[in-house]
Amino acid sequence: MRVIAGELGGRRLVAPRGWKVRPTSDRVREAIFSALGERVLGAVVLDLYCGTGALAIEALSRGAERAVLVDRDTRPARGNVERLGLRERGELVRADVGRWLAALPEESERPRFDLVFVDAPYRLADRVGRDIDTHLSALLAPGGRAVVESGARRPLRIDSLQRLRQRRYGAADISIYGEEG
Repeated sequence: MRVIAGELGGRRLVAPRGWKVRPTSDRVREAIFSALGERVLGAVVLDLYCGTGALAIEALSRGAERAVLVDRDTRPARGNVERLGLRERGELVRADVGRWLAALPEESERPRFDLVFVDAPYRLADRVGRDIDTHLSALLAPGGRAVVESGARRPLRIDSLQRLRQRRYGAADISIYGEEG
């Protein structure tokens, strides 16, 4: 696994052996970032269920300003962020994503993100869908996009936002949500 493009293009990402992480493949990351295009430049990114941090790191490599990476165990992401010299631009938050979302300040005081990546364990799709759907629209900046990766057999739906694009890549369903425009 590697960073596909940008200032860190070609650099390796490490997924520790024996860990229960399912990193987004190079092919799928390339498709996601091709669809996002120029939206990545200067973006503030939120990576929920970050695992190795591959999505946030790819965004930072392609010109995102900063990223917040949230996961119950941030050790895999921390290793990659530190190894690639992204500590200043990548904030790691060790927390259960559902609890972290529920603990955010009132909607008017919440941080806003240009890009939100959601790549939860496929087996948690039903529970995760409710947590994400409740908070996601309040986290997106105007014109922002949410990229949701889930199992193709049971795609995670976000009803609070409009699905702008959906593609299947093997066992993965990739949906991009936001508002038209």
